[in-house]
Amino acid sequence: MVTQIFWIAGGAGLLALAYAVLASGRINAFEVTNERIVEISAIIQKGSMAFLSREYRALIPFVIAVSALLWFKISSYTAFSFLLGALCSGLAGFVGMRVATKANGKTAFAAASGMNPALKIAFTGGTVMGMSVVGIGIIGIIVCYWFFRDPTIITGFGFGASSIALFARVGGGIYTKAADVGADLVGKIEAGIPEDDPRNPAVIADNVGDNVGDIAGMGADLFESYVNSIIAAMAIGLVVFGETGVVYPLLLAALGIVSAVLGTFFVRVKDGGNPQLALRIGTLATGAFMIAGSFFMTRAIFGDVTLFWAVLAGVAVGVLIGLVTEYYTSSAYAPVRGIAAASVTGSATNILAGIGVGMKSTAIPVLMICGAVLIGVRFGGLYGIACAAVGMLSITGMSLSVDAYGPIADNAGGIAEMSHMPPEVRKITDKLDAVGNTTAAIGKGLAIGSAALTALALFAAYATAVGLSVIDINNPRVMVGLFIGGMLPFVFSAMTIQAVSRAASQMIDEVRRQFREIPGIMEGTGRPEYERCVDISTTASLKEMILPGLLAVLSPVAVGLVLGAEALGGLLGGAIVTGVMMAIFMSNAGGAWDNAKKYIEEGNYGGKGSEPHAAAVVGDTVGDPFKDTAGPSLNILIKLMSVVALVFAPLFV
Repeated sequence: MVTQIFWIAGGAGLLALAYAVLASGRINAFEVTNERIVEISAIIQKGSMAFLSREYRALIPFVIAVSALLWFKISSYTAFSFLLGALCSGLAGFVGMRVATKANGKTAFAAASGMNPALKIAFTGGTVMGMSVVGIGIIGIIVCYWFFRDPTIITGFGFGASSIALFARVGGGIYTKAADVGADLVGKIEAGIPEDDPRNPAVIADNVGDNVGDIAGMGADLFESYVNSIIAAMAIGLVVFGETGVVYPLLLAALGIVSAVLGTFFVRVKDGGNPQLALRIGTLATGAFMIAGSFFMTRAIFGDVTLFWAVLAGVAVGVLIGLVTEYYTSSAYAPVRGIAAASVTGSATNILAGIGVGMKSTAIPVLMICGAVLIGVRFGGLYGIACAAVGMLSITGMSLSVDAYGPIADNAGGIAEMSHMPPEVRKITDKLDAVGNTTAAIGKGLAIGSAALTALALFAAYATAVGLSVIDINNPRVMVGLFIGGMLPFVFSAMTIQAVSRAASQMIDEVRRQFREIPGIMEGTGRPEYERCVDISTTASLKEMILPGLLAVLSPVAVGLVLGAEALGGLLGGAIVTGVMMAIFMSNAGGAWDNAKKYIEEGNYGGKGSEPHAAAVVGDTVGDPFKDTAGPSLNILIKLMSVVALVFAPLFV
C-alpha cells in the first residue's frame, strides 16, 4: 500500500513536469516577427541567466562547506539530502527563469492582438515556474525518502532548499531594487522621462531584476516552503500515525498538483474583461478541487474526516490571506486610494499613509493564521498544524503560476515601451502589469502565511527531536533566546535594506554619469551603456547577500550550542512572531505604495508629471526594498532558522 502511494505521488510530480514541458512548448511555438522585441527580450534573457549563473557559482563553496559539516557532524545521508535539496531548488529557479524571459517579449507582441492572447502567454509562462516547483519538489522528497526511509534525514533536503532560497531572495531582491531605484529616481524624477524609456541606462537592469527577484526568488521561496511543510508533516506524522502519517502529506501534495492543473483551464478573459478576475477564478477553482478531493481522500485513509478540517483551514486561510492582501494593495480599494490622496500634500504624508496601511494590514492575516493553528490543533494536534500548512501550500502550483505571471507582464510593458509599440498595446500591458502588482502582493501574502504555519510545524518537529514538551519563559536562558529571536528579523531587514541603499547609490551615480557624458542619450541618438548597469546590480547583490545569509544559518547554531536546546526554542518563537509581523507589514506597505503611484499615473490627482506623482514615486521607491527584498526574505529567514535547528538538533541534546 505504501509503495503504491509513493507511485501515485510520484506520478503527480511527473504530471506537473509534463504540464510544464507542454506549457514551455506553447511558449516556444509562438512566433514574434517584431525584430526590436526579439532583440530586447534576448538582452533581458542574457542578463537574467548570466546573473543566475554567477549567483549559483558563488553559492558552490557555501553548499560544499555545509555538506562537509553535515557529513562529519550529523550523517552522510543528511549531507546527501542537503545537496539534493540545493540542486532541486536551483533547477526549479533555472527552468522558470529561462521560460519567463522568453515569454515577456511574446506577451508584448501578443498584446497587439488583444488582452486575452497577452494574458494567455503571460500566464502560460508563469505556469512553467509553478508546475516546475511542485513537480521537482515532490519528486525530490520521494527520492530522499525512498532511499533513507527516515523523515529526520530528509530534513536535510529542506535545509538545502531553504539555503538556496534565502540567497536567491536576498540576492535577487537587492539586484532588482538597486536597478529599480536608480532607474526611477534619475530617469523619472530628475530626467523626466517615462518608465521603461530606452534612453534610461538602468532600464535593462530593471527588467532583468524583475526576473531574478520575482521569478527565481519567489520560486525558490515557495519551493522551500512547499517541501519543508511536507517534510515537517512527515516527521511528525511518523511519530503519531506511523507510515500512514508519512504518506498522507505526500498525497495531499499530489492532490494539490492535480487541482492546480485543472485550475489553469479556468483562467480565461475576453477582450475588455478583467484579467484579475480570471486569475482569481483559477485560484478559487484550484482551492475548490483541493478541498473536495481532500475530504474523500482523508476519509479513505483514516476512516473519518477529522484531519480534513485541519487541511480545510489551511487551504481556506491561504486563499483568504490572498484576498485580504488584495484589499490592502489593489488600487480598487480604499487603502491604496488613501495613500494616493495623501500624495497631494507631499512625499512625507504619502510615506506616513503607506506605513499606516502596512501596519494595519497585519491584523486580519495574523488572526487568520491563529485560527488555522487552533483548528489544526483541535483536529490533529501538532500533526494538524503541519497538515494545515501542507493544505495551504498544496495549491502552490496555481498560486505561483499567478505570481510569476506578474513579472512577465511587467517585462512585457517595458519591452512594449522600448519597442515603440502603439499606445493601445501599452494600455493592455499596463493593465496586465497593474494586475501583476496585485498578484505579486497576493503571492507574498500566501508566502508569509505559509511561512508562519511551516515554521510552526518545523518548530514542533524540533521540539519532538530534542524532547521539549514545554518551554519555560521563566528560565533566563529562554528569555534571552526570545529576545535574540525577536531582534534577528529587525537586524536582518536592516542589513538587506541598507544593502539596497548602497547598491542603488552606485546605480544612481552611474546613470547620472551616462546622462552627463554620453552624447545624444536624451535625443535618442546615443546608446546607453546598459551592460554597465547590469554589472553594477549583479556585483553588488552577490556581495551583499553573504552577511544576511550567514546570520540566518549561524544564529540558531550558536544559540543552541551556547545556551542549549530550550533557549534555541525561545529564539525560534521570538523570530517567528516578529518575523511574520514584519514580513506582512513591509510586503503590504510596499505593494500599496506601488499601486498608489500607478493609480495616480492613470490620471488621478494630476496624473504623470504632477507633484502628487513625484511624491508617489518617492513612496514607491521607499517601498521597493520593503516589498521585494526585506519583506519576502523574512519568510525564508524564519523557516531557515527552524530547519537549521531541526537538522542540527542532535548537537543540542
